Amino acid sequence: MKEKKDVKSHRYKEKVNNKTSGRPPNRFIKQSRAKLIIAFVFICILMIGLIIRLVYINMTSGEKYSKQVLSQLSYDSRSIAYKRGDITDRNGLVIAASEKVYNLILDPYVILNSKVLKSGDCVEPTIETLVKYFGMDRSEVEALLDENPDGRYVILSKELSYDEIQPYNELMDSEDKEDTAVSQYIKGIWFEESYVRKYPYATLASHLIGFTASGNVGTWGVEQQYNSTLNGTEGREYGYLTGDSSLERTTIPAVNGNNVELTIDLNIQKVVDETLAEFYESVGSANVAAMVMDPNNGEILAMASYPTYDLNNPRDLSGLYSQEEIAAMTEEEQLNALNMLWKNYCITDIFEPGSTVKVMSLAAAIEEDIVDLEEVFTCDGYETFKNGSSYDKVACVNTAGHGTITLKEALMNSCNDVLMQVAARMGVESFARYQRVFGFGQLTGIDLPGEAAGLLKDPATMAPIDLATNSFGQNYDVTMIQVISAFCSTINGGSYYKPHVVKEITTESGSTVKTINKELVKTTISEATTKWLQSALLSTVDEGSGKAAQITGYKIGGKTGTAEKYPRDAGTRLVSFISCAPTDNPEVVVYVIVDEPDVDNQSDSSIATKVNADIMAKILPYLQIFPEEPEDTSDPVEGAVE
Repeated sequence: MKEKKDVKSHRYKEKVNNKTSGRPPNRFIKQSRAKLIIAFVFICILMIGLIIRLVYINMTSGEKYSKQVLSQLSYDSRSIAYKRGDITDRNGLVIAASEKVYNLILDPYVILNSKVLKSGDCVEPTIETLVKYFGMDRSEVEALLDENPDGRYVILSKELSYDEIQPYNELMDSEDKEDTAVSQYIKGIWFEESYVRKYPYATLASHLIGFTASGNVGTWGVEQQYNSTLNGTEGREYGYLTGDSSLERTTIPAVNGNNVELTIDLNIQKVVDETLAEFYESVGSANVAAMVMDPNNGEILAMASYPTYDLNNPRDLSGLYSQEEIAAMTEEEQLNALNMLWKNYCITDIFEPGSTVKVMSLAAAIEEDIVDLEEVFTCDGYETFKNGSSYDKVACVNTAGHGTITLKEALMNSCNDVLMQVAARMGVESFARYQRVFGFGQLTGIDLPGEAAGLLKDPATMAPIDLATNSFGQNYDVTMIQVISAFCSTINGGSYYKPHVVKEITTESGSTVKTINKELVKTTISEATTKWLQSALLSTVDEGSGKAAQITGYKIGGKTGTAEKYPRDAGTRLVSFISCAPTDNPEVVVYVIVDEPDVDNQSDSSIATKVNADIMAKILPYLQIFPEEPEDTSDPVEGAVE
């Protein structure tokens, strides 16, 4: 028994030994585990490094690689038009706006390759829809599809209005069964939004506003000066056809332009435009122009010249030329004619101002204290100046002479003789300095394109006769904006404000981007000199050469101007009148120029004075400037309660 047990025990041990004989020792197992951990950690580090590298590449070069990938995919894109900002008057009335229109776009590829329920052909229903709803010619559409079978973007019609596309939209949006049965077969038609510039008042303030050319490019006026402000930024829609033919789209929205609010008052502008048009049609002239300005801040309330043009059709010359004349013009001649029509006379044209600048000449003399305000002068009708071995005469407006005359009477009667005497006392250096003080011969900085600087005599070469003629507005050139800006400073206490036509810039939502406040450039004269000038200008209208400017109940001050044009012996004249009201505290200034009036006597300054008075009479009540009540000089009523 014992031997059997020993045999069994021996066999058991042997069996166990056989089973365990293939196991490695514990030290080997531990080494294997360590290697696995190291490999795992190494792989994790590689993965982390790869992730970091991918993030870095995406941040620094993602766009470059995206473009490389996208360039290998089917791709299409379209721009999204922005809305150019509106131009409004100071009261918010829209003068220029961009109206949304729609371009009808055709996708021939979609039309030719679309099927409905695997059997319905979409070509014929789509063509029928184009013919029915948009008046397209069937043969032209068919030819287009034949010629561009792979086309994805074909402009079929431009600038359709909302009303023109609405019937089609109603068909496509309809839930009616019959309409749905038709609309499901219509493919490859869509609309691209765009904008066209519209001017609801057509010719009103055309020279001031300007217009836009193709691509929202401002031309002349505010449209050009504030082009970058009015323009926005185009958006874009990108479409990518991936490898599995799924379409992915990304849209970057357009940013609309800012709005520009003008200092112009549309009601005042309308009065000015209509008055000039009436004069041009009834009397006629080479040009007639007018400006209305607030003397206390430099704001332009109205600016116009005639002939004018339609901002909605700026290249139309039919108002000035016959069709035969236009047809005979070369392209260059037509362009020159258009530029003459488009330019803003009030700031681009230079001319000899005539006697309106006598106001500034006398103001300078008073400031220099070379005249006594109560001083008496003698006008014999002319002054003589040596010219080599002979003498030249420069005549007064009254060739017979005004006789004994005061400084105020010299302004009232527009006496050239007294002005020449006063200028001689000042001397060339002092007189030329005041020309600069009043802004002549230099840009005013008005926020409009095309301003001219004018042309002054060089003080170094100015002869006594030049000084004499300069004193009453001859032999140097200015612009209307220079004269009115200088005049405003003489009647407002000496403050020369920078003239401007824009009041505020706002976003589409109405938030203020910029406010243009009054800008004091310099002080020209003293308050005391202003008070004397106000009184003298009032007397000029009440008793002197400006009587035609009188308006019952109002204190109107003003000065006439007549300038001989070159050549001097041609008999052509430029007449003008500048006025302010009320004279003791001016709130508005009106300046009118008539260039070569179609009358026998072009020297008659009352021609411009009457136009000025017509404008002033209409705008004063609108500006809440009312006539003064006449003083009651009658005897008190008996028994009246005081």
